[in-house]
Amino acid sequence: MTVSMTFLSASHPVLLISRIALAFSWIYQGAVPKLVCRSSGEFELLGHVIPVYEWACMAVGWMGAAEIVFGMILLFTGRLWVFWFNIVALASLLFYVLIFEPYLFTEPFNPLTLNVSLIALSFIAIFELKKIETNN
Repeated sequence: MTVSMTFLSASHPVLLISRIALAFSWIYQGAVPKLVCRSSGEFELLGHVIPVYEWACMAVGWMGAAEIVFGMILLFTGRLWVFWFNIVALASLLFYVLIFEPYLFTEPFNPLTLNVSLIALSFIAIFELKKIETNN
């Protein structure tokens, strides 16, 4: 069994479920709308800060790759700072969407419901990690 698989199997169930759900979300969001299907919504959101379409396309690709890597880090790490960083990143993304595309908050499965849920999972992971640290 590899080190990473040992870490996954050794985790407490609540922490493991939180980490898998967070990792899945970041990996999926990085792969499907940014790399595989190339969603126009991704380009529209990024177009507010990168007005040159070709540069925005490149940036979306890099962002997708970075999101996949971050999802893997969430899955295989037990460091508190990663989950705090996740909270800050998700809150920042919410704020960005609120400023540039507020109509998205009225859509089904909108950024508010998704990000708040993921932030809550991050807090659950943080609480579980702190419990583990105090018990050791």
